[in-house]
Amino acid sequence: MSKHRYILTINVAMMLALGACGQASDQNKEVKDEGQAPQENVENNQESTDKGANSSHDSMQHSSSAEVPEGLKEAKDPKYKAGSQAIVETDHMEGMDGAEATIVGAYDTIAYVVSYTPTNGGEKVKDHKWVIQEEIVDAGQEPLSPGTEVTLEADHMEGMEGATAEIESSEHTTVYMIDYKPTTGGEEVKNHKWVTENELGPVQ
Repeated sequence: MSKHRYILTINVAMMLALGACGQASDQNKEVKDEGQAPQENVENNQESTDKGANSSHDSMQHSSSAEVPEGLKEAKDPKYKAGSQAIVETDHMEGMDGAEATIVGAYDTIAYVVSYTPTNGGEKVKDHKWVIQEEIVDAGQEPLSPGTEVTLEADHMEGMEGATAEIESSEHTTVYMIDYKPTTGGEEVKNHKWVTENELGPVQ
């Protein structure tokens, strides 16, 4: 073999080896890129997850009709009478906790905590407070046991009416319809349904 031909053979071999290394490096880079999401996406996904976990009442109707379900009975001797004021001590909606409320009506019933999947799509709503006996299809008069599957007639939130729900817990109590001014500002919320008696406190 001539000297020039020998040198040419070595050069070709070196070029092939370098090309293979470069290709392997590119393949490793692609695998790494595919297996690891960009940091920005990771943060965005985390933000969406966190928001979803705390937004079960985001689509709640801020104001509603003063009409009550058929068969719902007014409380005979409620702690807070219609027209009186009370302080809201629950946070069903932003700006609710600590707000001064006017009692629109007081009713004796069974109140339920329910979990359901909205009829208009979206994630399952867990532990929604409150749905009352008269807002459940064919509920009857007796308390429904935890785990019972029911159909909702309430329309407190988008996608609630007609949804299939599971009873989480119940309590026989007085529920109140209230008007209140959110502590976060904005317009007065009218005819909010519902808060229970232990979610209200006296005006100091």
